[in-house]
Amino acid sequence: MDILSLFVVVPVLTILALVFTKGLKQARQVSMVGSIIQLGMAVNLVISYFKEKAINDNIMVFTKDLVWFEQFNIHYAIGVDGISVALIVLTTIVVLAGVFISWKMPDLPKEFFISLLVLSTGVYGFFISIDLFTMFVFYEIAVIPMYLLIGIWGSGPKEYSAMKLTLMLMGASAVLLVGVLGIYFNSNADGGALTFNILEISQVNIPFEAQKLFFPLTFIGFAVLGALFPFHTWSPDGHASAPTAVSMLHAGVLMKLGGYGVFRVAMFLLPEGAMHWDWFFIILAATGVVYGAFGAIKQTDLKYINAYASVSHLGLVLFALLTLNKTAWNGAIIQSLSHGLLTAMFFALIGMVYGRTHTRDINKLGGLMKIMPFIGAIYVITGMAYLGLPGFSGFVAEMNIFVGAFQNPDTFQRVLTILAVSSIVVTAVYILRLVGKIMMGPLVNDDFANLPKATWYEKTGILLLLIPIVAIGVVPLWLSDMIMASLDPFIKGVL
Repeated sequence: MDILSLFVVVPVLTILALVFTKGLKQARQVSMVGSIIQLGMAVNLVISYFKEKAINDNIMVFTKDLVWFEQFNIHYAIGVDGISVALIVLTTIVVLAGVFISWKMPDLPKEFFISLLVLSTGVYGFFISIDLFTMFVFYEIAVIPMYLLIGIWGSGPKEYSAMKLTLMLMGASAVLLVGVLGIYFNSNADGGALTFNILEISQVNIPFEAQKLFFPLTFIGFAVLGALFPFHTWSPDGHASAPTAVSMLHAGVLMKLGGYGVFRVAMFLLPEGAMHWDWFFIILAATGVVYGAFGAIKQTDLKYINAYASVSHLGLVLFALLTLNKTAWNGAIIQSLSHGLLTAMFFALIGMVYGRTHTRDINKLGGLMKIMPFIGAIYVITGMAYLGLPGFSGFVAEMNIFVGAFQNPDTFQRVLTILAVSSIVVTAVYILRLVGKIMMGPLVNDDFANLPKATWYEKTGILLLLIPIVAIGVVPLWLSDMIMASLDPFIKGVL
C-alpha cells in the first residue's frame, strides 16, 4: 500500500479494533498504539519526502490516482508537498497528545476514541487529497464527528454549542460545494475534459468572470472553519463546551483545514479572483485579528480566553495569505503549525486546571504555581510562546507574516499590517494578566492547597506538544525551507 493511504487506513483499522474493546483500559491502549503508529508514519513520511524531493521536482510527490466515479471524472487522487507533510505531522502529534490527555475519560470511552479517530481520518484524507471531490468528502468526515464529541461528552450548554457549530460549518460546506462545482464546470475552459484534479485545473485558464464569482464562495466556505470574522462565533462556544481533547483537536487540527483549503483551492485555482477580492477579505481578516485579541482580554473563562485568542491568531493566517507575498505565506503556514501546537497545549493545561479545581473562572484562581509546579511552569512557557517570545514557534511565524506583509508598498495594506501588528500588544496584556492572575501571587482558595500534581500521561501529552514548539523556534530553517520550496507553484499563479 502507498505511504499516504496508510494515513487513512491505519486510523480506520484502529477504529475497527476499538469496536471489540471492553472498558476504558483497553480503549485507551488501542487508541494509544494506533496514534503512536501514526506518529511513526509521519516521521517516516518526512524522511521519505526529503529523499523523494532530492530526485523529484514535481509539485506533489507520492501521487496516486485511482478512478472512483468515472462518469464525473472523480478520482481517488492523492499527493503531498512540504506544506501538507508539515500539517500531517502536526495532526499526528495533536492526536497522540489528545489520547494521553483523555487517559481517564470516564463516560463511553470506546465511543469517544472512535469519534476522535473518525475526525482524524477526515483530516488526514483532506491533507493528502488532490481531487476536489475527494477533498470535500474528507472535509465532511472531519467536521461531522464534532457534533457528537461536543454534544455527548461536552459540558455547559453543550447541545446548543454542538448544534451552532454544526449548522455554521454545514452552511459553510454548502457554500463551498457551490464554489467547488463552479470550479469543476469551468475546468474545461481550455477545451479539455471536466476534472476535479487540482493539478490539472491549475493549468487551465478559468475565465475571469467565473473566478470573480466563485472565489468568494470557495474562500468563505473554507475560511468559516478558519474563524473568519464575522463568521467566527461558532468557535468560542464550541471550545467552551467541548471536552479537553476535543478542544485540542478542534483548534489544533480541524481549524487548519480552513486556511489550507483557502490556500490550496481558492487561491491556487482562482488566482485572478484572489487578486480581485483580496482587498475585501483582508479587511475582514485584519478585523478578526484585532477583534479576537480584544475579545480575549474581556473574558474571565479560561476556555473563552483561549478561544478568542485562536480567532485572533488564525486571523493572522488568513491575513498573511491575502497579502499575496511569499514571505508572508511562509509565515502563514508556520503560524498554522505554531497555533495548532500552542492552542492544543493551552487547552490541555486548562483541562488539567479545571479537572483539579473544577473552575475555569480566573477570578477564582490564583497561586497555582506553588501547588502544581509542572503545570504552572508549562503554562508560563506556553504563554510566552503565544505572545511571540523569541526562541519559540510563534515568533518565527509572526516575524515572517509582518515582514512579508509590510513589503508591499501599497499604503492600504501597510495600514492594515500596522493594525494587525497592534494585536501583539493586546496579546501580551491578556497573556501576562492571565499568567500573573492564576499562577503567581497568593493562593486564593485554601481548598486548592493539596491539589494533585501532573500525572505521567499528562506530562507525556504536554511534552509531545512542547518539543516541536521549541524546535521550530530555535531551528526554524529546516521547516521554512521545506515550505518555501512548496510555494513556488502558487507564486507562479498568483504573483
